[in-house]
Amino acid sequence: MAIKLNPNKEIVDTIKEGLKRSGGYCPCRVEKTKETKCMCKEFRDQIKDPDFEGYCHCMLYFKSNS
Repeated sequence: MAIKLNPNKEIVDTIKEGLKRSGGYCPCRVEKTKETKCMCKEFRDQIKDPDFEGYCHCMLYFKSNS
């Protein structure tokens, strides 16, 4: 298993700028709670699933099973 940044630099730069503006909260979410603080709870839960492979909600991170 590996967690990597999205290889698309434009997406990464956009999301990182959104994280700066939101104080570290997922810029794709309206609510600002501990569950939406990057790396969000949704993706942390997905990481725990051995069968999950894919991007987090905002597409900043990618979990690879290979």
